[in-house]
Amino acid sequence: MSESDDGRRSFRGGNASNSNRGGASSGDRGGAGGSGRGGSSGGPRRDSRDNRGGAGGDRRGGGPRRGGEGGFAPRGREGDRPQRQQARPDEPDLPENVEAGELDPAVRRDLLSLDKTNANTVARHLVMAGKLVDDDPRLALAHARAARQRAGRIAIVREAAGITAYHAGEWAEALSELRAARRMAGGPGLLAVMADCERGLGRPERAIELGRSEEAAALSGDEAAELRMVVAGARMDLGQFDQAVVTLQTPDLDAARTGPGAARLFYAYADALVAAGRIEDGLKWFLNAAAADLEGDTDAEERVAELTGDDQ
Repeated sequence: MSESDDGRRSFRGGNASNSNRGGASSGDRGGAGGSGRGGSSGGPRRDSRDNRGGAGGDRRGGGPRRGGEGGFAPRGREGDRPQRQQARPDEPDLPENVEAGELDPAVRRDLLSLDKTNANTVARHLVMAGKLVDDDPRLALAHARAARQRAGRIAIVREAAGITAYHAGEWAEALSELRAARRMAGGPGLLAVMADCERGLGRPERAIELGRSEEAAALSGDEAAELRMVVAGARMDLGQFDQAVVTLQTPDLDAARTGPGAARLFYAYADALVAAGRIEDGLKWFLNAAAADLEGDTDAEERVAELTGDDQ
């Protein structure tokens, strides 16, 4: 577990990337952080939403129960802990080799208010959620729900549940959890992810409102850029292509920049330009996105081929 680029604690453990902290990755062209086709223009993780056969679609049976956190019941004598500390029927199995020590120490400190046994179980569920969120978001969400069920009064647990629900395409659940985390911990929260959830729920106007909020004005760096990309995507959802282009026109559009954040921003700008009918300008910025994309996170080169006819 490590801290994210913006210095905030992350629940994601092992070798999971923290690059999505400002906004979790998206499967096609969109989402807050878009690791698939680049920017935020096309919409949040519709790939996950199209494959809802897992835990997310069965929330009536598999969702978290309200309350139920460990650590608030009488502990009794040593070795006589309440049965609620044991694995519950609706919790996914925890592999024996998954240890609580893999979690960010700062996150583990937030769990100290829990009973020791319960805190250990919550930590292990968070580790599993972090490890699985990219490859198996449905199972990751089951682990995050288990952690939330046991420790729903702890902000970082609610935030982890929200981020994981976002990756699984559960927009309403993600929004609810992230709002709860923000109430508990204060601060702007993950505004870009919250705004993208509004888009996923078919409410692009609300995403734009979040982009105009006082909390949004206080953001800077990558977090501000991620939110702008989501707001631009919301403008495109509404067919406001020229406004989407203007939303992304900031000093960050520097073709000399490289790295994932620059690649996503350039890609989103290129996508908006093409949608607005400015094909040549869009091609230029897709080329810039491809040059900035040192890790191959976007399909900018494929978009260039599409626009130039080289994909025939």
